[in-house]
Amino acid sequence: MAYTPAYQPLDENGFLDQAAALCKTRGASLTPIRRQVLALLRHQPGGLKAYDLLERIKAVRPSATPPTVYRALDFLIEQGLAHKIGRINHFVACNHDCHDQAGLFLVCPGCGKVTELHDEVVLAALSRSLEAAGHTLSGTEIELSATCRDCGQIEPQAN
Repeated sequence: MAYTPAYQPLDENGFLDQAAALCKTRGASLTPIRRQVLALLRHQPGGLKAYDLLERIKAVRPSATPPTVYRALDFLIEQGLAHKIGRINHFVACNHDCHDQAGLFLVCPGCGKVTELHDEVVLAALSRSLEAAGHTLSGTEIELSATCRDCGQIEPQAN
């Protein structure tokens, strides 16, 4: 599975330093374990399941436990630095700096590629439609099944 961010704002150290600075302005701290989890997510564009993340963290922190990883993931999601893609049960690093609105996550049913999309026009139209139906969004991740360009160009094999 591949995760296709809309853009890569900074190199890794710049990205992590920016994340730490953002947390600090909010009165929070990007601790070493949180920073490592975020770095691992950034290195794995397709995202990681929590237990795969735990396995990688244990390589540097042998005493790490599932709650350690889940607490770090909860913090990163709360701070808008990561997202959970429920459709594939993966966590991905966020590559956008705007979290005042929901993000659209396009998940390809063929290859599992995830693309994070922020489109104010689409989100406004969706919000209006939801309101007209008597609903509001209950989360910041909107997951859509959408075939990626690569899978759309694959011709079905004849039997």
